[in-house]
Amino acid sequence: MIKTLITSETRIKLLLKFFLNPNTTAYLRQLADEFGESTNGIRLELNKLSAAKMLEFEQKGRNIIYRANIKHALFEDIRNIVLKSTGIDKVISNIIKKIGNLNLAFIRGDYAMGRDSGLIDLVVVGDEINQFELERVKSKTEKLIKRKIALLNITMKEYKSLEYNFLKEPILVLYKSD
Repeated sequence: MIKTLITSETRIKLLLKFFLNPNTTAYLRQLADEFGESTNGIRLELNKLSAAKMLEFEQKGRNIIYRANIKHALFEDIRNIVLKSTGIDKVISNIIKKIGNLNLAFIRGDYAMGRDSGLIDLVVVGDEINQFELERVKSKTEKLIKRKIALLNITMKEYKSLEYNFLKEPILVLYKSD
């Protein structure tokens, strides 16, 4: 869907990188290595997104660090387009809202780092999750979004013992109970 709206592959990768998980930061050479592209092409797109105020940047040593501008008037709209183009909106509406007493749900791995790899690594935390419904909805959602979902279902006690490990890597929180 997003490829029909935006013709620049590099711009799409940058939007995914920064708008899937707004906490993501990156610098030019890091992006060039990750995307396997030249720094010139990436710099051109970074400059366009920065000029449109969609990205913020700051100088740290010799590097310029970029991140999504969450105060931009179109931030939520762009983020929703990115979530819809990756299918994460369906993960939220189909899985998280239908599986029972949920404490926490988050994505880790590639999607949390802003990479559309085709495998959504979803962690659901809750003590009374309906396993049958979880698997049924997961299968249905995978077909709908044409992506695989790797699912880790753990109790709150298990999460507490693993929390430090989870928080060492980027995560994208989809749901958190009050």
